[in-house]
Amino acid sequence: MSERETSWGIEPVPERLRVLGGLDLGLLWGNLGVSLLVIVAGAILVPALSLPAALVAILVGCLIGNLMLAVAGAIGAQARVPAMVLMRAPLGERGSYLPTTVNVVQCLGWTVFELLVIATAAAALSDELFGFEARSAWTLVFGAAALAMGLLGPIGVVRTVIRRVAVWVVPLAVGYLGWWALTGGGLEDAWNRPGEGGLSTWQGIDIVVGVTVSWIPLAADYTRFARSPRGAFWGTGIGYFVPDALLLGLGAVVLLTRDIADASALPAAVAAGGLVALLVLLALTVAETDEAFANAYSGAVSLQNLFPQVPQRLLIVATTTLGTIGALVLELTSFQSFLFLLGSCFVPLFAVLLADWLAAGRRYEREDVFAAPSVRAGAIAAWLAGFVAYQWLSPTGPAWWVDQVQRLDPPAWGIGATLPSFAVSFALALVVAAAGRRVGARPARA
Repeated sequence: MSERETSWGIEPVPERLRVLGGLDLGLLWGNLGVSLLVIVAGAILVPALSLPAALVAILVGCLIGNLMLAVAGAIGAQARVPAMVLMRAPLGERGSYLPTTVNVVQCLGWTVFELLVIATAAAALSDELFGFEARSAWTLVFGAAALAMGLLGPIGVVRTVIRRVAVWVVPLAVGYLGWWALTGGGLEDAWNRPGEGGLSTWQGIDIVVGVTVSWIPLAADYTRFARSPRGAFWGTGIGYFVPDALLLGLGAVVLLTRDIADASALPAAVAAGGLVALLVLLALTVAETDEAFANAYSGAVSLQNLFPQVPQRLLIVATTTLGTIGALVLELTSFQSFLFLLGSCFVPLFAVLLADWLAAGRRYEREDVFAAPSVRAGAIAAWLAGFVAYQWLSPTGPAWWVDQVQRLDPPAWGIGATLPSFAVSFALALVVAAAGRRVGARPARA
């Protein structure tokens, strides 16, 4: 495959490159779902929630988030363009620059987080085996690996990494990790232990959805190479749901049964579980590299929506380098508010995309994307309205921002913020899209 084909730009993917079937995408998204960071996210839910309540939040949140992700993947497969280029259809060409900027920031943030988790796990391994951590060196090693995968592109990663290696190693590693978590003793006590409070079940659902919907503005970057929207829907939805739910649940169980005080201490706790646990952690650490690749790659593809003339490979080098530098200078800390913030941005953004796509007859043609007006203010307003609704119901972000929102006395409805913010943006965007198409159709009838 030529360099041009492995770094396809913002134009619709031609038929010769639509080579990923439902199984391929299931393997890709299944591998992206296997992440130590997902385990850490599951650990965030407890002990604030009881274990049964945390598992309910995980199941409901995964169903909601993965349904959104699957639909976003199907839309991307039908339109055959990258995710942020796709946003030109509902928001307009220049209107798409706003979510593109947000997405580039979140991709860089997740690249940093993934490399931090990988380097932390690798350091725990080397400390257990050799008596030294060398976290900075591991950051550079896995940053280079993520760069190599980014230059391969999605098709190359599926064919050379996932099909040949990850498809065999990852399930065995996850299976052992589950056995290790469930046989450590204390499971009955963990099940009967009441939650300590500070987090409601619906807030837990918002966290779980936040883990998943952070992939929505990246989905089309990969499913544009799908053979069909149907294969993209099922491959994406099921592929990510299975490891997502399993590892989130494992995170909650491990924190309670292994008596770990902080979610960020999980990698070191696994490393201390014996030789086999060390090998499993090594496998998961290596497998984690594809998450760093995906975020760095999608950050570069998103930047192409802003700078289509810049070579994609150069942008991949830039995003991976920035992510690696960030991982060298930052520390792995709690990212609960970061997940809430992602949800508040991307849940209503997806609602706007879905509403516009439905109004367009469940199909985007090339001119819907590349001949869109400069700005569609109504759709942008619908997105911002959903963001405001989310923040009003579940304010998150810097402390000063949360304090200001709480002064508005948000209602305690007890239903979280995900579904209300989606409903607000979807309803408004559907009205805007339907009205816009009626107006646009009048000259044609005349």
